[in-house]
Amino acid sequence: KKKKKKLYVGKTVLANFLTESSDITEYSPTQGVRILEFENPDVTSNNKGTGCEFELWDCGGDPKFESCWPALMKDAHGVVIVFNADIPSHRKEMEMWYSCFVQQQSLQDTQCMLIAHHKPGSGDDKGSLSLSPPLNKLKLVHSNLEDDPEEIRMEFLKYLKSIINSMSESRDREEMSIMT
Repeated sequence: KKKKKKLYVGKTVLANFLTESSDITEYSPTQGVRILEFENPDVTSNNKGTGCEFELWDCGGDPKFESCWPALMKDAHGVVIVFNADIPSHRKEMEMWYSCFVQQQSLQDTQCMLIAHHKPGSGDDKGSLSLSPPLNKLKLVHSNLEDDPEEIRMEFLKYLKSIINSMSESRDREEMSIMT
């Protein structure tokens, strides 16, 4: 009997790293969703300098959890799609995730970030990744926690700041429309 090879992406390992949650470095599929709550002192939404609190929902990529997706999408302010660039089928799946989690939720493309996650030892071929529309308009970041972990941390921080800015601008527009 031939053993089926599992094709993990590494979203949980990356999520734990980005939120400084734990040192889980094992690659195993997420069952449903994990919610990671974290605060980042470098991201502020006011002039007081206090850090923002975030929830990062680490969603399992298995289609058997599709019935949970509406609950995951409700009130989301941003979407990070993590994929393994070495697996061609992941590119097709990304289009489905983008359609479902970004377009159907009326999020802006600036509220979405793609992360081509390279697991340790997989190589880091940044140059050969071409994405078809509409994915080619999105922010694409390569991550390799072995070779350059701080690069992905800095890109994630920039992404969080852009989400907070868009939320503040939206709130300001709403307040102005109420006053006029």
